[in-house]
Amino acid sequence: MSSYDVVVVGAGNAALSAAMAARENGASVLILEKAAEEEKGGNSYFTAGGFRFCHSGIEDAAADVLTDLSDAEREQIVLPVHDRNTFYDALMKVTHHQSDEDMAWRLIDGSRPAMVWLKSHRIRFIPMFGRQSFKVEGKHHFYGGVNIEAVGGGAGLVEMELAEALRMGCEIRYSSGATRLLQNQQRRITGLEVRGADGYEEIEAKAVVLACGGFESNPEMRVRYLGPGWDLCRVRGTRHNMGDGIRMAMDIGARPYGNWSGCHSVGWDISAPPYGDYEVLDNFQKHSYPWGIMVNLNGERFVDEGEDLRNLTYVKFGREIMSQPFRTAVQIFDQKTIPLLRDEYRIKQVTKYTANSMEELAGELEINPQALAGTVAAFNAACQPGENNPSILDGVTTEGLAINKTNWALPINEPPFEAYVTTTGISFTFGGLRIDDVGAVQDLSDRSIPGLFAAGELVGGLFFENYPGGSGLMAGTVFGKRAGEGAAEYVNGGA
Repeated sequence: MSSYDVVVVGAGNAALSAAMAARENGASVLILEKAAEEEKGGNSYFTAGGFRFCHSGIEDAAADVLTDLSDAEREQIVLPVHDRNTFYDALMKVTHHQSDEDMAWRLIDGSRPAMVWLKSHRIRFIPMFGRQSFKVEGKHHFYGGVNIEAVGGGAGLVEMELAEALRMGCEIRYSSGATRLLQNQQRRITGLEVRGADGYEEIEAKAVVLACGGFESNPEMRVRYLGPGWDLCRVRGTRHNMGDGIRMAMDIGARPYGNWSGCHSVGWDISAPPYGDYEVLDNFQKHSYPWGIMVNLNGERFVDEGEDLRNLTYVKFGREIMSQPFRTAVQIFDQKTIPLLRDEYRIKQVTKYTANSMEELAGELEINPQALAGTVAAFNAACQPGENNPSILDGVTTEGLAINKTNWALPINEPPFEAYVTTTGISFTFGGLRIDDVGAVQDLSDRSIPGLFAAGELVGGLFFENYPGGSGLMAGTVFGKRAGEGAAEYVNGGA
């Protein structure tokens, strides 16, 4: 076919959610994936597959999301309540209340129904035992709000969603990148131009859903919007998110919206390749910094590693690394906390150094030995007594430092010590298009562009400066589902 009711641009979680929703509402659907089949899935493929959604504890979550859990497994899980106010507070705390209020509530109130909807479409979920819980007195105590993942992580999520979309009757074309949106004289979308291996073609469509990611893979756009030096960061995920969807929409008058100078970034192994690796996936990230200290190449701490739960600080700290000398940070641990490190610290591609003294470790890292030893000695002397508990904000702090550590402040004094060298890995950008409550893209006069919808990382207005873990995939599903429904309704004459 060369004519469809709805064409979805992209093939990650948001795009596939839109495709499934449009198809189940009666639309014929084509999915356009710019990448070849072996590189499908956008950034979603590189995530851990974690979702943040509303629930009142393990029994509630097990009722219609974690339905595969046995009674014995539920007994071993301590899952804190994550209701709509908890979700709202986390989102507004990290964005300093800059998040669009209406979008925030659409995400929050749509989160639980979207998880149940995914489950109805054969997407399976399990608790994130390895990354989001600690075992205390024989039970897994979860923390941080993002506690449930798709089976197989992000890669498994994409594979399950794609299989379901195809089973439902959607079509997909690989190596087919959208280049231009087509309109008639009444501004209505009539299709789009696509570039494939054999050149250009035009595909007719009554509606288009843009869900092909932000501009994080584009070094020119990164420097233009994020600032100098951002051309040198590593890209955590796909190499194909070049800002095409945003550009195409703005070319026909779409309104730019949100935090264009902000992005989701992480501490990323300094030996990682320029773009995501389809074998290692997200294991280049290094997120156990709360259990140690983080220093720059001058041997100086530059953040409060225990400021908050990891899920609420890793984006902020990933960006902070960019302002350090040579965009580099070193995480240092001793034998007390090394057993707490996540599995990503044990991959063979890790950049790791081990030594029995700080001076020796500094030599390995090419940091001034006196500077690093002095920093660690001052930190150790400032640590206050208290009962360490990694599953909560334990209040074990330092006193008297220029930058105190406000939780999990344990002296680093049990060798051998381990150091992990990181840089910044960018995940996705926060600036994008403005949409309304049905996912329709807004123009410069805040009117909907007829037949144009959007979802996922190219939608602006939700995240500013920081991001609560697990809300990206959740937003992709919530807004992707709504965009697919909105597109199908539009095609059927509802708009």
